[in-house]
Amino acid sequence: MSTPQPPMPQAAAPDWQAAPGHPYPTYTSPIPVVRTHLGHAISSEWTKIRSVRSTMWTLGVFVLLVIGIGLLAAVVVSNSAGETDLAGENPLSFGFFGLLLGCMCLITLGVLTTASEYGTGMIRTTTTACPSRIRVLTAKAIVFFVVAFVVTLASSVLVALADVGLLESTGAREPTGSEWLKGTLGISLYLALLGLFSLLIGSIIRHSAGAITIMIGVVLAPLVIALFMFASSLEGLRDFLLEYSIPNQLSVFYSNSLSASGPSGWDPLWIMVGLTAAAFAGACLLLDSRDV
Repeated sequence: MSTPQPPMPQAAAPDWQAAPGHPYPTYTSPIPVVRTHLGHAISSEWTKIRSVRSTMWTLGVFVLLVIGIGLLAAVVVSNSAGETDLAGENPLSFGFFGLLLGCMCLITLGVLTTASEYGTGMIRTTTTACPSRIRVLTAKAIVFFVVAFVVTLASSVLVALADVGLLESTGAREPTGSEWLKGTLGISLYLALLGLFSLLIGSIIRHSAGAITIMIGVVLAPLVIALFMFASSLEGLRDFLLEYSIPNQLSVFYSNSLSASGPSGWDPLWIMVGLTAAAFAGACLLLDSRDV
């Protein structure tokens, strides 16, 4: 005769109750829930950009090129003052050479800020933490622009002050207030926007090497191609490429344009603003239509 088995203990009922108006019970987490906003994304991107080695290397080389070449050009010219006529020359213009080479560093950093995350797969973690892709891109753009602008402004002001002091006794004239503004603030805004444009191209291309190659071509190719257009039938195209090439637009900030026509004054800055806005709109559209 079999022995009856004792009844199995019943599991304790969970200590929750159905919320009013809901057929099923709800659970309130003890962890506070915070509604995220753009400020959180900016804080995250700031942590990223200041903690990776590529930022320190690219910005370090940028400062070295801008200051080193800018001062070297002024020293060479001041030592040969007897052979070179600097009467009426704007001493701020000798910072052009370092800034032209240094912009390659900002282009590289801008591309890496976005494209490197696609190469490493880190973008999946980023979009998981912040599903709003446009918010992520906006935060990257804001952080990068501020960093690039501050570093460029500090470097260009230092070079400008040093060049004016070095060339003071060579016959070079004292820059006007407008020339100081364009040679420091204007050129810094332009280069920061150029780096931001590179960041957006990196977001569109999603490949670091490809985006950097494209941007170097954008900077150098128009000027190089124009220099080898000797046919008179190509004169109009040659002048257009010269006038709107990046090196010529940089020189406009020092009133040393390569051509008598084309952009002048603050025109290069507005052109770059338009290009960057168009690239941002294109990048936002592609973010919502492509997978990570």
